[in-house]
Amino acid sequence: MIRELLYKTAFILCAVTIAIGCKEEEYSVPVPKSGLQNDCIKKSVGPGLAGIDIEFMYAMAIPESEGKLISAQVEASIPGASETYLEHRSFHTNAIGDDIGIPVASPSVTDGAVTKINFNVDTNAATLRYYYRPAPDAADKEVSFTFSATSSNGETASYKMGPYKIRRMEIAPNLAVSDGNRFYISIEDMAIYNETEAASIPDKIDVLYLFRTINGITFGHSFVAPAADAVYRPGITLPNGVNRNTKIQKAWNVRDIHLGANAGTGNNSYVYLDDEDFKTLNLSAAPNYAINMLAQSGIWVETADGKYRGYIYVNSINANGSAVIGIKRYKL
Repeated sequence: MIRELLYKTAFILCAVTIAIGCKEEEYSVPVPKSGLQNDCIKKSVGPGLAGIDIEFMYAMAIPESEGKLISAQVEASIPGASETYLEHRSFHTNAIGDDIGIPVASPSVTDGAVTKINFNVDTNAATLRYYYRPAPDAADKEVSFTFSATSSNGETASYKMGPYKIRRMEIAPNLAVSDGNRFYISIEDMAIYNETEAASIPDKIDVLYLFRTINGITFGHSFVAPAADAVYRPGITLPNGVNRNTKIQKAWNVRDIHLGANAGTGNNSYVYLDDEDFKTLNLSAAPNYAINMLAQSGIWVETADGKYRGYIYVNSINANGSAVIGIKRYKL
């Protein structure tokens, strides 16, 4: 009996403890801090490089009883390209996860390294997006940002972000190539040329795109150097001087997000190529051709003069003998 009573007492005490521990605390609305407040996050991921936006979200607020927002600006340590801007809409996320932008200012104005908006509605809170487009002369440098806001009561607030290294890599996405037409590829120019154009710049043609259906050989969509054996460029008579011996190496699972690969598929092989990938690349034993290439595959290349290493990503291929590619290159 005593043992049973002890068990019952222990059980009751345990139940009471759990009940007390699980008691729900009353919720109270947070009291906003006095004064102008601000915060910032970097939204974009991956390495920074010329031509690709670096995106930030800048939030600012002041208690309604103390004033309203007057202006906001971002100063970069290195002026951005002309595409740099500060959103004039304040964003919030609705119940189903969509971003909703509400105009709160006139479109931003950029003067040198400073991009600014002036609020044209009465508001005491806003979250603005800033898109910084690195210019080519920012390569190999670090860039920092100072975000700041002013309110009607004369207060200012600022928030520093960075530094962020801008890579030496350069990019040219979504380039159309087609067999027998625009199939001359220049790594130096990151461009595609037809035969007439290639004949005028023979020393800049590094790779040929070809499409062939050959009995007994799985050739398909292929990339070959102009200097490759004729068996790898059937039916092609090259313009005078188009003869560079480019090193080419297949890469089946290097799906670079900047060049158009879809990072949202759940495939963990989607990556951002970085400067270090090109610096440490060893193509000394690579051939000068890559045949039967598939969509979402690619090739590493090194130009004959040793000036550039690059990566050509095959976004898509078509049965009519055409494809869409993207190029990343690194100047050695």
